[in-house]
Amino acid sequence: MSFKMYMPTRILFGAGQLNNLHEQLLPGKKAMLAISNGKSTKENGSLDRTIAELTKAGVESFVFDKIEANPLDTTVMDGAAFAKEHGCDFIVALGGGSVMDATKAIATMATNDGDVWDYINGGTGKGKAIENKPLPIVAITTTAGTGSEVDEWGVVSNKKTNEKIGFGGIDDLFPVLAIVDPELMVSVPAKFTAFQGFDALLHSVECYIFKFANEMSDMYALTAIKNVTEYLPKAVKDGNDIEARGKVAFANTLSGVVMGLSCCTSEHSMEHAMSAYHHNLPHGAGLILISKEYFTYFAQRHACDERFIEMAKAMGKADAKDPMDFIEMLVKLQEECGVADLKMSDFGIEDTEFMTLAENARATMGGLFFADPCELNNEDCAGIFEKSYR
Repeated sequence: MSFKMYMPTRILFGAGQLNNLHEQLLPGKKAMLAISNGKSTKENGSLDRTIAELTKAGVESFVFDKIEANPLDTTVMDGAAFAKEHGCDFIVALGGGSVMDATKAIATMATNDGDVWDYINGGTGKGKAIENKPLPIVAITTTAGTGSEVDEWGVVSNKKTNEKIGFGGIDDLFPVLAIVDPELMVSVPAKFTAFQGFDALLHSVECYIFKFANEMSDMYALTAIKNVTEYLPKAVKDGNDIEARGKVAFANTLSGVVMGLSCCTSEHSMEHAMSAYHHNLPHGAGLILISKEYFTYFAQRHACDERFIEMAKAMGKADAKDPMDFIEMLVKLQEECGVADLKMSDFGIEDTEFMTLAENARATMGGLFFADPCELNNEDCAGIFEKSYR
């Protein structure tokens, strides 16, 4: 019974909550409105709605629309320059995990000197402490995947060095306000709904098998696992199912909270290595690709049998008695969501890369390997990549 909990983000959750943005106490009068470099927020109306809400609140907004699916360090610096050029005193992140992740780094670099890689811990990052308080962030999530709307972490990629590393981890990077409105998620295509839903699921799975998990994190993790399992197939099948969208969004927000109470394991390090070299690989898809063999590694070594059994029960196998029952339920969910046949080769990954990826995972985000329930060395990692390869 020992844990630390600090969750300062005010959360507005539920269908239609974007309509209440103008009524909130916002942290400034000039907002940098950060969106992706895609078309979704412009075409589905969420951008115009957000601008209208900010205008109604007396806030002037400036749209920055350059954020990639795997945000680059160069884009972060462009965003920071944009915020300073327009005199923005806070940032609104409208989009999925990549937008919210990038925004945390942009908010930091808008108030601190140097390059974002100066503040990266791991790999070629310089590990410099963040000296000046970042700009406040309002997060409006349009997907259910990363939980980034309620945590203090982001992820940034460096193409020059093939590194993708977590950024942040300070209290001032928690968004001051998060709006989680499932109505904003209905236009997400089925494939990406599945990818994002598995990201939320596997955040919670990893945090549940974390060797220092606690009763508070367990509560959030198991609830998230249960909701993703029950409702993600429905959201994938019918994107307009608001109940299913809401339940998956609920699980996603819980998965963000649980990362502040517990810790992801090396699966995330391994996936970051994959998408550091292959930027077209969506994070959730990368996790799906290695998840069966990754968790089988720990299940077969009986690293935490009872935890795998409890997760299998949360996923609907009431009579679960063996840790491999969790693997059965994980594969079943992948099949129900139409992602069981994903291939690493479809994203350009080659069968000569396994050790390179393993070494990169440890060099860039080696700290997560200490969260694993038993040891996982480079040869083991390469073996997981090899067994997952198709």
